[in-house]
Amino acid sequence: MGLPVSLRIDDEGDFGAAADEAYAWLRQVDARFSPFRSDSEVSRYGRGELAEEDMSADLTEVLGLCERYRAATGGAFDVRLPGRGFDPCAVVKGWSVQRAAGLLAAAGARRFCLNAGGDVVASGGPWRVGIRHPEQADRLCAVLAVTDAAVATSGRYERGDHILDGRTGRPATALLSLTVLAPTLTEADATATAAFALGTDGPAWAAARPGCEVFAVDASRSVVRTPGLPVAA
Repeated sequence: MGLPVSLRIDDEGDFGAAADEAYAWLRQVDARFSPFRSDSEVSRYGRGELAEEDMSADLTEVLGLCERYRAATGGAFDVRLPGRGFDPCAVVKGWSVQRAAGLLAAAGARRFCLNAGGDVVASGGPWRVGIRHPEQADRLCAVLAVTDAAVATSGRYERGDHILDGRTGRPATALLSLTVLAPTLTEADATATAAFALGTDGPAWAAARPGCEVFAVDASRSVVRTPGLPVAA
């Protein structure tokens, strides 16, 4: 998936087989959904080589999520940008990691933390999840106490101005970082990216989504934090 994925399980028992299944699913997602693999299902769909009846149920689900967030942001979030081709990564990562967490839960794991490149599914808890300072890699802005929820951050500090506002086609630069806590990583990850693309309106839009809490730092270094954010003592 182009990012490190780590898993910690604090339950008693042997969950090796469940962990193997979760990682196998993520490898399968990489093969099927990567826009950087010419033979992937996503690439074939993007080139117009798949008829609707030939698409997998998973791709149909992902397309539905992409459209939901595009409509909810008035086009600021869009996986079909001119010059970039079809790229649903902003939805697929959170969706696939949440599905992996579901495999672990189905095997009986109750207290675990699944971390995909800094985006986290926390089962049980509370788990302490740090929000990285957007300009100082060795510092944290806050630490959250997370129980049975997920945390995702979108920002400019790792990959530069890679998030585009679909309404203009230009990089979204009004925020330095935006973190969302939500019931699932499917919601947290897509909401964080969509809100970042919205710019200055993003934090309020994300905060209005059901079950979401927000921590954001804008380009002027001002912090926006929702009252329900579970900041650790």
